[in-house]
Amino acid sequence: MNPLTEPATRTRQPLLDDAVIVLRAPTQVWSRETGDAGAGAIDGIYHGDVRHVRELELSCDQSEVEWISVAPDGPSRAVFSAVLRGLDDDTPDPKVRLLRERVVAPGEVRETWTLRSARDEPLSATLRLRLGAEFASLHDVKAGLPEAALTEVRGTEAQGTDATATARSQTASFTVDTEDGVIEVDGSDIRAAWSIALPARGEATVSWRMALDDTTAVVSGASQPSRIDLAAALGAARGGDPRLGRWLEVALGDLDALRLTLPDARDDAFYAAGAPWFFTLFGRDSLWAARLSLPLDVGMAASTLRVLARLQGDRDEPDSAQEPGKILHELRSTTLEQPGEGIALPPLYYGTVDATALWVCLLADAWHAGMPEAEVTALLPTLRAALGWLLDHGDNDGDGFIDYLDRTGHGLANQGWKDSGDSIQWRDGRLAEGPIALCEVQGYAYEAALAGAEILEALAGDADEAARLRAWAGELRERFAAAYWVQTPEGRYPAVALDRHKQPVDTLTSNIGHLIGTGILDADDEAHVARLLLGASLSSGFGIRTMSTGAEGYWPLSYHGGSVWTHDTAIAAHGMLRAGLHAEAQQVVAGMLAAAEAFSYRVPELHSGDPVTEVSRPAPYPAACRPQAWSAAAAVVALSALEGR
Repeated sequence: MNPLTEPATRTRQPLLDDAVIVLRAPTQVWSRETGDAGAGAIDGIYHGDVRHVRELELSCDQSEVEWISVAPDGPSRAVFSAVLRGLDDDTPDPKVRLLRERVVAPGEVRETWTLRSARDEPLSATLRLRLGAEFASLHDVKAGLPEAALTEVRGTEAQGTDATATARSQTASFTVDTEDGVIEVDGSDIRAAWSIALPARGEATVSWRMALDDTTAVVSGASQPSRIDLAAALGAARGGDPRLGRWLEVALGDLDALRLTLPDARDDAFYAAGAPWFFTLFGRDSLWAARLSLPLDVGMAASTLRVLARLQGDRDEPDSAQEPGKILHELRSTTLEQPGEGIALPPLYYGTVDATALWVCLLADAWHAGMPEAEVTALLPTLRAALGWLLDHGDNDGDGFIDYLDRTGHGLANQGWKDSGDSIQWRDGRLAEGPIALCEVQGYAYEAALAGAEILEALAGDADEAARLRAWAGELRERFAAAYWVQTPEGRYPAVALDRHKQPVDTLTSNIGHLIGTGILDADDEAHVARLLLGASLSSGFGIRTMSTGAEGYWPLSYHGGSVWTHDTAIAAHGMLRAGLHAEAQQVVAGMLAAAEAFSYRVPELHSGDPVTEVSRPAPYPAACRPQAWSAAAAVVALSALEGR
């Protein structure tokens, strides 16, 4: 195709960095700074995996609405402020204001509009709302499909009365109601109007509410309050770096808003991975978010473990990558298709190489942190099955290492946390061929085997199985030391992975940070790896880069090839604390705090790897999700490091 003569057909993921989000999982509203939605590709009202409303508009018959500010108040409330100069007198000060308060709860969006006047005479105004129903799949929105394509599949039906209107597709619906306005339906648009008599130097208020439903939803909003004591956390941070308290307040609010449950287990919450695309259960993400925030909430770790235990693999099923004992990767209501990437994941997908070991590691950490022994004991069957997967199924090619290979042709090509197609590459930029055995996964597996042995010996009296696990772990540690270390112009370090030919893929990456604290490295090597992570090629000053600047594939805005992910940085700091490298952990946290400040304390999924020597703040990765659970949980690691835990 000649790009100069043919129309562009490539789709692109929506950019998110300039949008305003108000959320309470599984419901979210994305808009412009005006509060209106429709101008941005991400804009709309979402519930679960469906964008119910594409366009949202407020207008006034008597005046242009000139928006001047937006003031978020936690994750679930925002107030947008405007002036209505068409209703003003001839003096220069604006005399009529409009405040638009938006509040989101699970399955509900509410707006309250308040008109305030400083004029000495009464005024009349008509305020109008327009909602454009759509019912597009979240996956289609993420794929950047043209709006014409979305319109063709939305199947909207709408009906209404003076006080209420309902729009529905085959499986999703929403109802809008108001007590003080008139509602009408116009095709796929729902319109409401309010005739307002505004007293002299007075105010008037109107409101509307939307209730959203999706009969195919596989997750629900958490009904119980968060167990995290925000006041205690902020008290612990008081007296130190003032940025930490501000980050904790935002981050813990976001974690609260990201809590979900399964519909048939409403008492067990877990953290959704993040907004907008990942309002669901993710094995790796939910585990790491619970693990990083464990010092403040043992209960969330326990409930996350139970949720994942209910869905543990119990059979061989190649299409979903399910295997006995394996912990899932992702739960969806429908098949997740990414046409541009050739990916089609079934609703229950197990294509993750690390979640199973991480489940065991979290169980051990939660047990040591005070998870009741009876709750740990109840999970022993899941523990045995997970350890069985590690020893019997995790090694696909018989070399003694835990690895992965997509055998379906439509699953994830890379199944570690860096799951983009180009994330595992050599220093010269070549992509590694699978099966891939990631370095950090060997660390997780080593830690999991020893942790599992400890639990089984202490709570089940199973000394034989404990001995078998410890022997397996010892052999893995020896094999790792012999196979993974490389020497390049950047120094000596563990390779990011072994490829299909058992060759160490020699790129210097942040993956090595995940090895610290697992026990697979000796103390001297842990200190050596920590120094590499803090060196100029990996540390940007705002966090640890995913890939060294010395690699051919490095680019500061590459998703996994040079950007900074705060959770990735936090995992390294978490390991340093476990390894007794407190000074190094505090140095890592200093970069995290600088990034948090740069993003007004709502740290996105990832940001650029630009160095602090060149920029005063990192550039946003414009398609990064926010809030993201494990980015928010990184604030708890910062608290632990600065408290000297």
